[in-house]
Amino acid sequence: MDLLNREFIQQLMDKSLHNDLFLGHFGLEKENARVDHEGKLALTPHPEAFGSKTENPYIQTDFSESQIEMITPSFGSIEETYRFMEALQDIVSLELKGEYLWPSSNPPILPEDEQIPIARMNDPLAVKYRHELADKYGRKKQLLSGIHYNFSFDERFLRKLHETFGHGEDYKDYKDSIYFKITRNLLRYRWLLIYLTGASPVFDKTYIEKCVSMGKSDDKMSYYFLNMNSLRNSACGYRNEKPLYVSYDSARDYVQDLNALIQQEELLSAREFYSPVRLKTAKGLNPLQELAEDGVAYLELRMIDLNPLHKIGISKDTMYFIHLFILFMLLKKDETFGTEEQKIADLNHDQAIVEGIEGSLNDSQDCRGTMKEMALTCIREMQEMVRLLHPQGEELLLILNREKEKILHPELGFAFRIKSDIQKSTYMKYHLAKAKAYAEESVKSGYRFAGYEDLELSTQLLLKAAVKRGITFKLIDRDENFVVLTKGNHKEYIKQATKTSLDSYSTVLIMENKIVTKEVLKERGIRVPDGDAFRSLKEAIAAYEKYDDKAIVIKPKSTNFGLGITIFNRGFSKEDYQKAFEMAFEHDRTVLLEEFMTGKEYRFLVMGDEVAGVLHRVPANVVGDGVHTIEQLVHEKNKDPLRGFGYKTPLENIQLGDAEEMFLKNHNHHWGEVPSLGQIIYLRENSNISTGGDSLDYTDDMPASYKALAVESAKAAGATFCGVDMMIDDLTSEASDFNYSVIEINFNPAIHIHCYPYKGKNRKADEKLLDLLFGEVNN
Repeated sequence: MDLLNREFIQQLMDKSLHNDLFLGHFGLEKENARVDHEGKLALTPHPEAFGSKTENPYIQTDFSESQIEMITPSFGSIEETYRFMEALQDIVSLELKGEYLWPSSNPPILPEDEQIPIARMNDPLAVKYRHELADKYGRKKQLLSGIHYNFSFDERFLRKLHETFGHGEDYKDYKDSIYFKITRNLLRYRWLLIYLTGASPVFDKTYIEKCVSMGKSDDKMSYYFLNMNSLRNSACGYRNEKPLYVSYDSARDYVQDLNALIQQEELLSAREFYSPVRLKTAKGLNPLQELAEDGVAYLELRMIDLNPLHKIGISKDTMYFIHLFILFMLLKKDETFGTEEQKIADLNHDQAIVEGIEGSLNDSQDCRGTMKEMALTCIREMQEMVRLLHPQGEELLLILNREKEKILHPELGFAFRIKSDIQKSTYMKYHLAKAKAYAEESVKSGYRFAGYEDLELSTQLLLKAAVKRGITFKLIDRDENFVVLTKGNHKEYIKQATKTSLDSYSTVLIMENKIVTKEVLKERGIRVPDGDAFRSLKEAIAAYEKYDDKAIVIKPKSTNFGLGITIFNRGFSKEDYQKAFEMAFEHDRTVLLEEFMTGKEYRFLVMGDEVAGVLHRVPANVVGDGVHTIEQLVHEKNKDPLRGFGYKTPLENIQLGDAEEMFLKNHNHHWGEVPSLGQIIYLRENSNISTGGDSLDYTDDMPASYKALAVESAKAAGATFCGVDMMIDDLTSEASDFNYSVIEINFNPAIHIHCYPYKGKNRKADEKLLDLLFGEVNN
């Protein structure tokens, strides 16, 4: 049997249109029930951290207050879409205190129907609609969750198709005809998609009594139907009360038929038409009117189960397979799809769920083949489609081959594997273990924004915080970490997370210039170290005798992240002194020499009129084990997953550079030395995290008098947001004129070190920055 439209495919190749065929826009919408630590439906409200349930474009509620919906933007690749959903999963999981995202389409342990909380919405019409659905279908059925796979073709591809094949037809009508053809074919062949992606074979005894009474059980706790792979897509799943049929010939006929069903009170609204495939409009506010006027914007495939075998409920392979299936539906020969054909499609749908694909295929043309034979034919022709139109698609062919194996060997299918694992445990224990494991994965990668790991970590954290509360973002210059955040009509342009509109250009210049910084601080009566400024290496070397017996710090006039800084708190040679100036002059034309201030160094993060966090930063160090050399210990410590390069991890790798080697030499150590067990070897005097230091949170331990000095230092520079570095002799004593010194103000302080310290609490600096920019989150 030949399903492909060979003539159409040849025309695509002749016109080189096949090059754009595989382009598209992808999106996912995913529902998950929230559960407690026992696997019972969580009856708590939708978390306030996500802001408005209707205005947050990424995280909303579905039918129930206990049911979270996550929505990705539209992306130009499956990879981007997958990673963003992974990020949403992480963001949501980290906010669920003592709760988890239930990984199955089938509900968790449910209370009585009336105890399931319907989502509380500000819009009375939204509340009314949910209550009407509850009365009509029951609340338990509403808790069936799944994935919606959204797809549209690249607009350039559609325009080229129209120019080549449109023959004078209006572009909107031609575009609609493409999407309606695919929809007809998807609905006809959806049984194959459901068979291959079904992953909800078992359900709990607390589900709908009628379905439980018909099911089979091995433990009287969970139930199933023989051969069933998807409860959600079955007669016990979520579908209209009775079959409803509309025309898929054109947008006009489709809209007309749906309006008729609404007028006949068969449907509450167009949203209640639970077709496995929906034709969606761009705005979605008044879908039928928009469909008639503006046409189809994208397709929404609604029959995809949450797959407990994967953290976000779907794998990338499945996403690629669905994309190929959609393309196959475009390139397949068109067939009529009237009411009779729709009824047959419904029969095949149910047969694939209840009996598998070993039975005969129902077909209006009286074909005698089995569903299995047709499934293998589809896969074979999809592989041929890839070979013809995408010759470099070896990985796509492998994906299709794996789907073929699932047809030939049912035990490889998702539902079979899930059911088998449940039978070794219980429905509740199996899914709860998965939920907890995925939550733990989210915790471990909590500081990363999946898909955006190339950005500086502070920028990643800020964007994650923005997504959490529904503030949209756009990367303007990815290399520069330059973004725009938008909430309604309010826009904020931000570079590297902390360069914002909160501080003026002159304020940044003050903080950037250490000479000016010291002057404005001294005018406020704030203690700063004495010192000199040098504008040439010759001038600096000439002053060696003046400082050779003093504890000093050498640093560029304008620096950040501890670059070019050398500290001598004991004797040093003229050679080392010269080398320190040479390193500093690599970063600026003016270099400062300052007295070394005693005490411990603390970083105060000032945000607005308060100190958001305080860190004591311990210089880069290793602890001896009596076996390994200092160099080997550095390599071992750098294996910590929290460490990395380029400010994309909470801690930076310890370097083995000139500054470290000089420090070791000045303290009578060398790289090949083997420190004794427990011996701490420091590799730098300065304690910047950017040079391998460790961060210890001291926010709760810092006396208020020092915090007040930090805020006053920021005000002296006119800064709303900055990092104040302060040396303090003794935290048990309040600040005086002699026991502290402000050594630096930073105009671009990293916030990630306060969110993920080496030891201590997350001080939510990312959230506080958004509070300053947009106001505090409200629900």
